[in-house]
Amino acid sequence: MTKQEKKTEKKNFRHAMARELREHRNSFIVFYVLRVLVLVSLVRQIMLRNYEGAFFCILTIVLLYVPSWIQVKLHIELPPALEITILCFIFAAEILGEVNAFYVNVPHWDTMLHTLNGFLAAAVGFSMVLLLNDDERLTFDLSPFFLALMAFCFSMTIGVLWEFFEFGMDYFFHTDMQKDTIIHNLYTVALDTTRTNKVVAVKDIQDVVINGESLGLGGYLDIGIIDTMKDLSVNFVGAVVFSVTGFFYARSKGKKKTAAQNFVPSRKTEETDYLQQARKESAEKEQSPENGV
Repeated sequence: MTKQEKKTEKKNFRHAMARELREHRNSFIVFYVLRVLVLVSLVRQIMLRNYEGAFFCILTIVLLYVPSWIQVKLHIELPPALEITILCFIFAAEILGEVNAFYVNVPHWDTMLHTLNGFLAAAVGFSMVLLLNDDERLTFDLSPFFLALMAFCFSMTIGVLWEFFEFGMDYFFHTDMQKDTIIHNLYTVALDTTRTNKVVAVKDIQDVVINGESLGLGGYLDIGIIDTMKDLSVNFVGAVVFSVTGFFYARSKGKKKTAAQNFVPSRKTEETDYLQQARKESAEKEQSPENGV
């Protein structure tokens, strides 16, 4: 591809992105409102000299374009409900969760997002199997149970990989992505002086003293394992919910209305493939008499 062809292709992609963003009125309104809110938050973080928060704002602006980019690049159509959910999830996780500390100040905020993540990841896994299997060269049909199982396994795999990421960030960069939990009882063989693998129970913990200073937490500070297991548990719930609805959706071959119907992408048609349209218009323009062709 020549330099001019690359330039033309980038221009076509920008035009396709602009059309994609405005394709569905509801999702465009949500996108526009969220982008304005993120920009306001960005200005505020800069004024407060919170450059880490400003980074999250910039990252969020980029992520808000990802659904449209995927649709144009991969030639798939995201249902408005799925696109709006993804946009709100990004905003809730980055701007509300990280920048405005909802993870710390709003009870169960992290739990809610992990549950939603389990649902969305299952939808992605379900859709990937459908789209990859949508090929005229393939002559076999996948059973609804297999599709549901793949969606569930994909979602749980994403959940586990995310917990690996959180642990890695905490271990190597000393962050606190695996939020700690205050507990009042612990059971461990580490305190067994006989070294016979007996569990020692320490109950009714009211305080922990480190280097002579009380932490003042009213209990023992668990370092992340409870948070990790809770996140995986609610991810499991979200994955099961979508997998069940996806099973009935697949069994009816898309005819029966279920929650999955609004979250399953499809391949773009000629009318909605804006990148191909932009390429076609660009080619016609180059061949027009005005360009000497």
